[in-house]
Amino acid sequence: MSDKDANIKVRILGSGTCVPSLTRSSCSVLMQVGASKMLFDSGPGTMRRLLEAETNIFDLSHIFYSHFHPDHSGEFVPLIFATKYPDGSLHKRPLTVAGGRGFLDFYEGLKRVYGHWIELAPGLLEIIEFDNQNADAITFEDFSAYTAPVKHNPESIAFRITSPNGYSVVYTGDTDYSQTIIELAKDTDLLICECALPDKLRAPGHLTPSLAGELATKAGVGNLVLTHFYPECEKADIAAECRKTYSGHLVLADDLMELEIR
Repeated sequence: MSDKDANIKVRILGSGTCVPSLTRSSCSVLMQVGASKMLFDSGPGTMRRLLEAETNIFDLSHIFYSHFHPDHSGEFVPLIFATKYPDGSLHKRPLTVAGGRGFLDFYEGLKRVYGHWIELAPGLLEIIEFDNQNADAITFEDFSAYTAPVKHNPESIAFRITSPNGYSVVYTGDTDYSQTIIELAKDTDLLICECALPDKLRAPGHLTPSLAGELATKAGVGNLVLTHFYPECEKADIAAECRKTYSGHLVLADDLMELEIR
């Protein structure tokens, strides 16, 4: 793999929440390292955003789920169902789907409802579970995935993707303030961090701008992208609130935003 191939390309597919929005789809991020195209969460609107990002569902090599809430996993069933059309022959490679411990039970429960419509031919779907109590790691062909438990749901985990040349991106999923995020994101090139609500509306299990900024500062993060905005964020100065605790490069996510770590 060349150095260029080891760059990490990032596309924000969904920067919103469960609240319907004409401009923000539910949570989803697309990353590419080498030949691997990874989807992080697949809330409602993800497949449409993939098309707008000129990415076919059959191009995906991995899907990583931070947790099972519908605004993060709502298009898992439609996506798997869609890959069966017209006859499953369009698969270019097996699809690996991973989440925290409990994901296999989650999938089995869905199969009890949808049956063979969300089952793929042998060898085309691999389910992996990461530890949701301790740090974990798996090395794949083009990248390594490191995880850490976070404070949201019992199965909730955050991900750090590292390329062969050492570039890294961290995706928090939903989380409250957590030391494990600071450790996972230590010196990362890019932190994609949830920022559900303005400072004055802090809710358990979620971050605010100043808390996200504090995490990024303590982790020594080079670039911070805030995402997962509830409508209340549109009425607040999110950047100014984050600047109380973070002085590095800051970006507020929009759907279909592109970034590249190189």
